[in-house]
Amino acid sequence: SIWRNRDQFLQGREEIKAFLTKKWATEGDYALKKHYFCHSDSKIAVTFQYEYRSNTDGQWYRAYGNEHWTFDSQGKMKTRNASINDVPISDCERAITSKDRSERFEDGTFLRDGAHMSED
Repeated sequence: SIWRNRDQFLQGREEIKAFLTKKWATEGDYALKKHYFCHSDSKIAVTFQYEYRSNTDGQWYRAYGNEHWTFDSQGKMKTRNASINDVPISDCERAITSKDRSERFEDGTFLRDGAHMSED
């Protein structure tokens, strides 16, 4: 497997496992929402948002991005290409983890909230 995650390029399952182990140790209270975009026989594309709290300083972040995956003939992931942007948020801006905030995801308003997003 070959992965690109932000500015990191990883190759081989052991390197990917080490990356994920470190990521999960530093990103606490991780909550993810993926939106299916398209697929073909061996490819899938999604757009996503996830929120996490830094285990280093307690700062909350929302990450926005796109992922493209390709799979081999045995169904194992062959490549993952992820483009991700992190935006610092306050606790009250969290939208994924609370049921009462779920409507913001259903109608898409979370993508328009805040000065960091364009309405284009």
